[in-house]
Amino acid sequence: MGLSDPVVLFFLLGFAASLMKSELKLPASLYETLSILLLLAIGLKGGVELAKQASWALLGQSLAVLAMGVILPILAFPLLRVFGFARADAASLVAHYGSVSVGTFAVAVAFLAAQGVSFEEYLPLFVVVLEVPAILVGIVLAKGISRDTDWKALGHELFLGKSIVLLIGGLLIGWIAGPTGVKPLEPLFFTLFKPLLGLFLLEMGLIAASQLGSLKRYGVPLVVFATVMPLVSSVVGALLGLALNMSVGGVAMLATLAASASYIAVPAAMRMAVPEANPSLSLTASLGITFPFNIVIGIPLYLQLAQWLAANL
Repeated sequence: MGLSDPVVLFFLLGFAASLMKSELKLPASLYETLSILLLLAIGLKGGVELAKQASWALLGQSLAVLAMGVILPILAFPLLRVFGFARADAASLVAHYGSVSVGTFAVAVAFLAAQGVSFEEYLPLFVVVLEVPAILVGIVLAKGISRDTDWKALGHELFLGKSIVLLIGGLLIGWIAGPTGVKPLEPLFFTLFKPLLGLFLLEMGLIAASQLGSLKRYGVPLVVFATVMPLVSSVVGALLGLALNMSVGGVAMLATLAASASYIAVPAAMRMAVPEANPSLSLTASLGITFPFNIVIGIPLYLQLAQWLAANL
């Protein structure tokens, strides 16, 4: 996004404060409130657009995006095994990278708006679609189809976790209420979106810096994976967006979704399903390396990729 963008600067402030052992910390209740507002804002925007554009074509696009969420972790898993990661750790990592980061999506929304680049407003639907398949693939890669897996509890975590409920709830509210019904909510959820995102990223910076301690143990292979995987995934996402005849902004957003890594829904699900996997490994990669990489370098790069593909293919 560029280091001069305010939301990036908020993230860097938190990151630097944590590295310098500052006492800066947002109240847990404020962080929870910001998360809820951002998730609902993304869902509402998508729901309003869904009310305008719901179609069989959109269903076909959603299925194609779901397939991407299955393929990306399967492709990444052998690479991590070659790097020497244990089977459970490799499976947990690829589940994080096959899923999505709502925070990264929110930053991309703000970035494209600042650049004056429009995109298909139903893309929050794809955020929901991409949350689940990678988790299921990760579980199968870790242990196969096991009788020991509590699928009922896991299903509850997958489909009734906070992020999914808020995103789907926002989508449904926006869809049912439509543009006119949602209009009174715009000052809070739409006008204040970027200030809320800035505060959210301040806390994300604090958390991301706290995860870097695991680098002392896992070192170069983890850094290589956490920076190369987003680049590879972004190309897959961009090509899929192009194949689905999306706009330049839509291609950039789908590339961003593919390049992002979950640090909310997937850690909770994998802790339940694959307890032997090291959670600090996945959080260091997704939140400590990939998230900062994407918001500082990746998102502008994915927009350039989308523009290049539109001009040359």
